Amino acid sequence: TMSWVKPGWLLWASFVGLMASVQSVRRLEFFAFGPSAGDQSLDSGNDQTHRLSLSNSVFFYDGTFDSIFINTNGFVATAEPTRESTYLGKMPPKFGMIAALQGDLDTSDGLGRVFFRQDSSPDVLRRAAEHINRAFPKDDEVNPTAAVVITWVDVAAHEPQTRGDGIEKKRNTFQLVLASLETASYAILLYARDGVQFLSTPIGGSDVIMHSGFSQGLVQGFLFSSQGQYYRTSTDDETSVRALAEETNSGMRGVWVYEIGTSPHFSNIAPGEVTDLPPEAPLPVLEHGGQQKYAPIDPDAEQIEVLEILPLPYQPHQPQNPEVVVVDDPEINVDVFSYNLGTCANNRNKCSQFADCRDYASGFCCHCRPGYYGNGLQCVAEGKPQRMNGKVNGRVFVGNSQSPVEFSSKDLHSYVVVNDGRSYVAISDIPDALGPSLMPLSAISGVIGWAFALEQPGFKNGFSLIGGEFARQAEVTFLPGNEKLTIRQEFKGTDEQDHLVVTTTLNGQVPEVPPGTSIQSEPYTEIYQYNSNLITSSSTQNYKLIFPEGTSENRRFQWRQTISFQGCQHGEVLRDMKPTQLLSVDQVFALYDAPNQLLRLAMSNKIGDVNGGEPEENPCFTGRHGCDTNAICRPSQGNEFSCQCASGFNGDGRTCYDIDECRENPQICGPNSICNNQPGTFRCECDEGYQFGIDGRTCIEVDRPVNHCEEGTHNCDIPERAQCSYNGGSSYICTCLPGFAGGGRSCRDIDECQQSRCHQNALCTNTQGSFICQCRPGYSGDGFYCSSDSERTKTQCEDIRDRLLGQTSFNPRGPRPVGQFIPECDENGDYRPVQCFTSTGQCWCVDRNGQEIPGTRTDDGSQPYCNTVAPPVGPRPRPDVVLPPGTHLLFAQSGRIDHIPLEAYNMQKQDAKAVLHLPGKVVIGVAYDCMEKMIYWTEISSPSISKASINGGEPTAIITSDLSSPEGIAVDHMGRTMFWTDSIADRIEVASLDGTQRRVLIDTDLVNPRAIVTDPINGNLYWADWNREAPKIETSYMDGSNRRLLVQSELGLPNALTYDSQSSLLCWADAGTHKMECMNPGQAQRSTVLEGLQYPFGITAFGKNLYYTDWQRDAVVEVDQYAGKESDEFQPQKRANLYGITTAYAQCLPGSQNYCSVNNGGCTHLCLATPRGRSCKCPDSGASVGCVEREY
Repeated sequence: TMSWVKPGWLLWASFVGLMASVQSVRRLEFFAFGPSAGDQSLDSGNDQTHRLSLSNSVFFYDGTFDSIFINTNGFVATAEPTRESTYLGKMPPKFGMIAALQGDLDTSDGLGRVFFRQDSSPDVLRRAAEHINRAFPKDDEVNPTAAVVITWVDVAAHEPQTRGDGIEKKRNTFQLVLASLETASYAILLYARDGVQFLSTPIGGSDVIMHSGFSQGLVQGFLFSSQGQYYRTSTDDETSVRALAEETNSGMRGVWVYEIGTSPHFSNIAPGEVTDLPPEAPLPVLEHGGQQKYAPIDPDAEQIEVLEILPLPYQPHQPQNPEVVVVDDPEINVDVFSYNLGTCANNRNKCSQFADCRDYASGFCCHCRPGYYGNGLQCVAEGKPQRMNGKVNGRVFVGNSQSPVEFSSKDLHSYVVVNDGRSYVAISDIPDALGPSLMPLSAISGVIGWAFALEQPGFKNGFSLIGGEFARQAEVTFLPGNEKLTIRQEFKGTDEQDHLVVTTTLNGQVPEVPPGTSIQSEPYTEIYQYNSNLITSSSTQNYKLIFPEGTSENRRFQWRQTISFQGCQHGEVLRDMKPTQLLSVDQVFALYDAPNQLLRLAMSNKIGDVNGGEPEENPCFTGRHGCDTNAICRPSQGNEFSCQCASGFNGDGRTCYDIDECRENPQICGPNSICNNQPGTFRCECDEGYQFGIDGRTCIEVDRPVNHCEEGTHNCDIPERAQCSYNGGSSYICTCLPGFAGGGRSCRDIDECQQSRCHQNALCTNTQGSFICQCRPGYSGDGFYCSSDSERTKTQCEDIRDRLLGQTSFNPRGPRPVGQFIPECDENGDYRPVQCFTSTGQCWCVDRNGQEIPGTRTDDGSQPYCNTVAPPVGPRPRPDVVLPPGTHLLFAQSGRIDHIPLEAYNMQKQDAKAVLHLPGKVVIGVAYDCMEKMIYWTEISSPSISKASINGGEPTAIITSDLSSPEGIAVDHMGRTMFWTDSIADRIEVASLDGTQRRVLIDTDLVNPRAIVTDPINGNLYWADWNREAPKIETSYMDGSNRRLLVQSELGLPNALTYDSQSSLLCWADAGTHKMECMNPGQAQRSTVLEGLQYPFGITAFGKNLYYTDWQRDAVVEVDQYAGKESDEFQPQKRANLYGITTAYAQCLPGSQNYCSVNNGGCTHLCLATPRGRSCKCPDSGASVGCVEREY
């Protein structure tokens, strides 16, 4: 950035760094980052974490990871980090960590940011390969196939309380790049010299040195876990942290490279091997302006005069001394090619197809072939017109207006007739409020004219010297008003059409030019001064405004600009570059086309001797030659010349015709490719199924995606211990089955008995993937809760049974009295659904109160199939039942799913926390599978249905296609199916829990279906449609048959629906009537539980309580349904709309069986329960081969 001490004087302090060959990395040399690079960013704050699912696995130590966790505190983890208090100042951590520069960091002030992205673009992979190969020069060259770029920008130390002393915080900036191949991963760490401003952070009342290194975390042994390998790159000495920006192991100061994981075998972290650095060139002594002297800007002078120009001596490039551009402006971020050590043998493909690679003692350079010009990386045909495209963004104040004119992504198109130096620029959609005032600003297009200026003998235009990749910044000062405008441009080389690409940003103020005004610009000159990787220039331009009424006014502006680039230091091109050249510009034209909002600029440009010299009369140097625009003018003796068609054209030079290379040589592009002819050239494109290889020219077959899970070629553990989940492309995720632990590729049984999962009065037996709880003798229960047979209050069934047995003096476990019916009770004391009287051979069904259900009695000794009939509204849970441990609530917020543990029926709010972080996702419905301990959810931002283990498994999208707005979701844990509603497609669907075997059940007479619940024991399905015109609650069998209306009257917005299998109550919450109601679906009566609700969304039942989410209160509300009042409320720390809610039981409830529970009910595909039995149904898709549909 250029600064001014007082008007007219250039402050050279900011350029001191540009005069020396400084070998330290700066922000400019980081991999591209920020929104313009496509980055995501962490939420602002302290100890923020984001889980990033990877398209390509990362190898770390001996593990393989399909996701990583990015944290504010300067590190990346391979498992979700624990609270920062567990590892800050207590290294190593218990989880896998790659610490770039770890400490207690903060981005709450909005200045610091953490950016991240996955990137497999050729440029990023090329740069990663250069760093790795430079760090390991003795190893075989590697070429990464995937990368993750994480950048901590201006992060500050976390301070619990504001300092209040007005001192500006110190900030650190650093970058971590994880680059992976098929069998290895590398970490590339970049520390800017000015990017490590503080070396420690306050933790627990003392300053703790920041940490850099690699920790494997806890490693599971046969019996115990132990701390894994730990490789530290810094110590507890501040000097070691400071050295990160000053030293290296890769041959470039501030850049560190490590091999961090290999497959299948790995021993330890391997650091880069190039620790030596070449001596830096000494800074020049600047006295009175230093070696280069500029004249002050004189507002009254006609032009800028260079008083004295003393060129810097050329310094040959040193081996192992890559040149680094240094521009003291963090906003200029040009990602350009940089020459490094190496030879043409492995770098030839980096040159243009029209260039040759040449080796030098210190490296290699690319040189354009005869007939072409450029810097060797980009070469264009001599004489061929050049086109340039790009986008223009800006924020410009016009005149004295207090409101800027803002615009973005406006198209810029440029056309240059190279053989006479004429350049044309058009910028579209410029607002009328700004367009006329930009007409004087030829500085926008001046650099384009310089790049392709007509060359005088012995002089080179910009493209000939530096090619098409560079960054340019111009500071424009308008006189006499002293308005200032900054122009920033990034020239990014050529696109697939061989057109140059540029982005332009305007920021500042311009004097107002009234609409209808025309402009006349005088010719001007501009002096360009050349250094190794920096070009500067300055000029003054005079122009006249001619107003609509005929009056005129003379004005002027001055500008100074810097152009930064990467040049090849090994050859002679830059050494032979003239230190100064003069750009002469005339025939300047500017017009604002108001009806089309189009700004047009044109000018003629010549590059030559700063001292003028003898004027050239040859037409080739004046541009008055009459050659075709696609021809080269070749000067001869005196004023003689000849016209020669440019490469790719035929003709006599006065008229040139394009050569169709594709027709003349059909095999020019090679096998598996298509040739497309273009003016002056041709382009090869690969056939479908092929892509360019590493040489950029040969078409090789694309690796076709393979479903390794289906093919059986995955490396997950055996099916009895792990599940392979296809993840698209050729990637997959290995997940240990419930009851097993590990990364999915190696799973070990969890001994649940070591975790005291059973009741204290129960025996625990561990099994593979599970465990069994059994009450000790003298105790009754399910093993999760056991009560003494002598202390527990008897149920009605037990009381009658024991009384009858007691009257006959028989023990309950002894023989039954002859002729006396004794009811049978289950292990919980409830009536068994089937009662039999052995004396008569009759069996019948009973309800929960032991009353016979009419029509169910059999006389032949066979047992009927019994469905328990629900009791009427009002029964209370038995007071002696204690809930199994571990039951909790799951609810959804935008971007996450949280849980609240329950103790008895009470919410343990202090232990609530997020179980799944899903940034950027809008999660609506939540369901839980009590058998596999799996969470299922619907998401509408990118419509999908996903699942994840509640014990920390990887989230897996199981349905991603043919979804519009999936909202409600319910799981049948017995039949292993899930049901969901789609409020845009207006249908209800079912599928297996792995997402296969989809079938539409209901797709008529639905408007806004949302909530859906299942009653798998009785084979019923319930859903609510909040259609504002006719809201309703409906039911059907689980196969979609026998659809009928349950509730239609006195409904408003029935958002929430739940079914309690213990009480057989269907309950709902209505955001229109503001009521909570319940009913027995088998009976007609409804009862109101609570009134005065605000905006309920989701609801779930558990025991005596109902729990619902409320949008107005941003809370989970607990309701005692029998007392008819709210009993508690939980508001998450993150205040946002709460969506679906469900109950996650520690174990499936007793009696959880239906006909589909065993052997899939005998069905070939979908088994769907009904009150009478089950239906075997086929999926809608082609996956129904061999499917048989039948009713049981």
